[in-house]
Amino acid sequence: MGINYQFSIPTRIVFGNDSFKKVPDLVYEMGRKVFIVTGKKNTLANQLSQSLNERNIESMVFNINSEPTTEDIVNATGLAKINNCNVVVGVGGGSVIDAAKAVAALATNSGELNDYLEIIGKGRKLEEAPLKYVAIPTTAGTGAEVTKNSVIKSKEKKVKVSLRSDLMFPTIAVLDPVLALTMPPEITATTGMDALTHLFETFVSCQANPFVDMIGREGMQLISSSLKTACFEGNNIAAREKMAMASMLGGMALANVKLGAVHGFAGPLGGMIDIPHGAVCACLLPAVMEVNTRVLKEKKLKDKLLKFDEAARILTKNESAKADDGIVWVKEMVKKLKIPGLSNYGFSEKIIPELIEKAKNSSSMKGNPIVLSEGQLAEILYKSI
Repeated sequence: MGINYQFSIPTRIVFGNDSFKKVPDLVYEMGRKVFIVTGKKNTLANQLSQSLNERNIESMVFNINSEPTTEDIVNATGLAKINNCNVVVGVGGGSVIDAAKAVAALATNSGELNDYLEIIGKGRKLEEAPLKYVAIPTTAGTGAEVTKNSVIKSKEKKVKVSLRSDLMFPTIAVLDPVLALTMPPEITATTGMDALTHLFETFVSCQANPFVDMIGREGMQLISSSLKTACFEGNNIAAREKMAMASMLGGMALANVKLGAVHGFAGPLGGMIDIPHGAVCACLLPAVMEVNTRVLKEKKLKDKLLKFDEAARILTKNESAKADDGIVWVKEMVKKLKIPGLSNYGFSEKIIPELIEKAKNSSSMKGNPIVLSEGQLAEILYKSI
């Protein structure tokens, strides 16, 4: 049949220690009125605002205190429009990067946010190119700096959904590993497991292709050799560099193929209970690997199983490893990183039926290497409690 695939990454990548210092010069080429989106702490945003001011570039700061809600996006977009901002900068974790991405898109397109949201909205396509956008991640996990969607939480519908378009890739991604040196171990752990899940799920995805496979191999190798070090030796810049690179590679992969059951559950679950996205990934990944592997064996789908075997060899650094060894490695890593089960985040068995129904409609579930039954989906959740 031959090799046949497409791959897009229009974002310009600026990678390197202290590359944050280059942002004012990069912004200067784009516009003179900047809308800065950041998290709870304003340290980096204020530092950037001052540097922009020295270049005669106006700026204003908008804070996202947790995962972005539909209300946050509407309010931020309104401010950006009223102030005639022509450049957006997001500096923070994945939630901040996603929020800024949505603001850049909605600032130039007519209508309301709900017109463009998947699942709970009208799913309308963006018609106009977003504002120029510089994404500056301070964590290593989501890879949102190189993706084309923004994950937004609807409190009303109790679900997280995406605003998605090929037009939404950030203009520039500035990856400065130095910014992650102060990231606490628990956030390093959960965001790192998110990155691993992106790489693993796209590697075994039913939509995987040779280019994504190449990315997955490199990314999983980087995480295998650096995640634990980054968590417990936070000032180890070499480990931070590897994690920043792995996170970015995971983002590139998920921007081009669908993920799998972990992220199929993660979207709706994040809307139903208060749990960090990376923690969802850490809790669910071992069980998803286990159930997928067993079902593939039962159906004698040897070609798909080979991917699980290869991933296991990469993670364990053992050339004779099989899929089951990879599952053990992930379980042990979650344990070493001290990430608890779902029940520690308020998960209750009562929500399992509703969660399964929502997950079946998720875009990510379509990337799982094999279609899982409701019973198998329920088994994953029970194993992850």
